Amino acid sequence: MALEETDRMDRSASPDWWLNSGGWFLQRGGIGSTWTGEAPAGSTWRDIYNRTNPWDTDQGAHPQNLFRLITRAQWQYPEQQVYFRIVGDNLSGSANRNSSNGVLLFIRYHDADNLLYAGVRVDGSAVIKMKSAGVYTTMAEAPWFPGTYHRASSPNLIPHQEWIGLRAAVQAGGDAVTIRLYIDPDRSGFWILALQTEVAVGPVSGMIATGYGGIRTDFMDVEFDDYRIEEKP
Repeated sequence: MALEETDRMDRSASPDWWLNSGGWFLQRGGIGSTWTGEAPAGSTWRDIYNRTNPWDTDQGAHPQNLFRLITRAQWQYPEQQVYFRIVGDNLSGSANRNSSNGVLLFIRYHDADNLLYAGVRVDGSAVIKMKSAGVYTTMAEAPWFPGTYHRASSPNLIPHQEWIGLRAAVQAGGDAVTIRLYIDPDRSGFWILALQTEVAVGPVSGMIATGYGGIRTDFMDVEFDDYRIEEKP
């Protein structure tokens, strides 16, 4: 099954998901994935991305370089998780292929300029980050996967062909919201707290109140399994 990208959430063919960017979201045998490899010559999304964003998608060959899969439901205090497996990297010449790319869970998605996410980056870091009015702020960051990132010689320190779990939890507490990121590095079911941060409700109340969940990946082909999201009391 393939879910195609649409320009608006209400045009999505899925009642649960909106593919905001990336061309296609595929499901085979219970496993989800970005598009893998080059998009077929003459296909709709290859042609569209070749016209609209050739620099980030290798002239439209890799729409999945900009994969954004958003839930159609909004959440206030969700706990969500996914297991992912990197199949391969797309080493685009784009300047946007850099150390901040990764596999990430949207904690709050409002639009492309206002969001919160948590996950792992290609430079080996675990990160929780906010984007408000188009400006990014790193809320928490720590080394996780070993190695030294280099754009050319070591472009992705996240292990490939291995299932890795991400879990993000949002919890209310007084005048602040606590965000925690957990990682299961080997699909053992043992979750390790990687990062924790608190956000004051007042200054960013609109951002913290509710938002959409989902998955983001950058410049790579990725498979997904066992995605879950639920509202915690």
